[in-house]
Amino acid sequence: MSGNSTGNMFRVTTFGSSHGKALGAIIDGCPAGLELNREDIQKELDQRRPGTSTITTSRGETDQVEILSGIFQGKTDGTPIAAVVYNKDADPSAYEAIKNKPRPGHGDYTWTAKYGTYDYRGGGRGSGRATIGHVIGGAVAKKLLKVVDIKVISHVTQIGEIKANHVAYSRIEEYSGKNLVRCADQQAALKMEEAILEAKAKGDSLGGIVETLAFQVPPGLGEPVFSKLDADLAQALMGIGSVKGVEVGLGFELAQSTASTTNDEYYLENDQIKTTTNTSGGIVGGISNGMPIVVRMAVKPTPSISLPQKTVDLVKKEEVEIKIEGRHDPCICPRVTAVAESAVAMVLADHLLRTGLISPCHL
Repeated sequence: MSGNSTGNMFRVTTFGSSHGKALGAIIDGCPAGLELNREDIQKELDQRRPGTSTITTSRGETDQVEILSGIFQGKTDGTPIAAVVYNKDADPSAYEAIKNKPRPGHGDYTWTAKYGTYDYRGGGRGSGRATIGHVIGGAVAKKLLKVVDIKVISHVTQIGEIKANHVAYSRIEEYSGKNLVRCADQQAALKMEEAILEAKAKGDSLGGIVETLAFQVPPGLGEPVFSKLDADLAQALMGIGSVKGVEVGLGFELAQSTASTTNDEYYLENDQIKTTTNTSGGIVGGISNGMPIVVRMAVKPTPSISLPQKTVDLVKKEEVEIKIEGRHDPCICPRVTAVAESAVAMVLADHLLRTGLISPCHL
């Protein structure tokens, strides 16, 4: 199976499945000399860990990471960094009754159609739990970005029909950390939490929108035509399970606008070129322009719900009805913020190395 690696010079390969022995990542191409320890990765994993609130799955995983290689005396040594998280609370029993009955909204059928076999236990490799590898890779990338003062943050801007009001960029991280939904608008966050719990009580789920921002990104990142920065960011975000759409800057709003009202005009500030607006989301012509990068992803409702759904028994070749058991998030958005940050960080780290703004050998 291909498609398990991302990046060119900063390359991350993830492995593992929802109910297998372990999950993790191998990061190749990180320069030597970067200060890195277990806590740097663990704090990122804690942001996506399950079982932390009433609006997440009750699966009781602590997701404790173990670093196997690539670190010597507290710093990267230029060799592949391998890190692993062992599954401790896997319970595949709920999936036995539906192992030949693909769940609507999941990749059960399509994976079976492609490979002829499928790990039906919680979605196997296609489970959202596989994003543990994303976060491990992202943790290393974020440490690398810190060397050049780049910061990446994600927050929830919409759950169902509830939309957050705009919050100043400088306050997003502070405000979104004050609630379970990870939304910077505190009033909207309360309504979002109520909506998630209501859907959960009905055996249903909700989708939403997660926005990711990157600050202090220098101009010049991106390699047109086929490795544009926005193209690589979109690919990385679309690679996250349940993401069905990505937009940069104003995105789809530009389709109903005019150039005279949306073009980002340039001006000088202390000999630095900046733009009066940022409708482009910090990327023009596939290359960063020095303004904050703004990307959003649309996340579909968690497909595992307890309401009855129609499907087909692949063995008996007959239409049947199933009711999914097990432990699932009623809304993926709050926990996927950490994954979105990781995806964006990995792309930026890769492009910084490709552009030469970070030395590929030693910091």
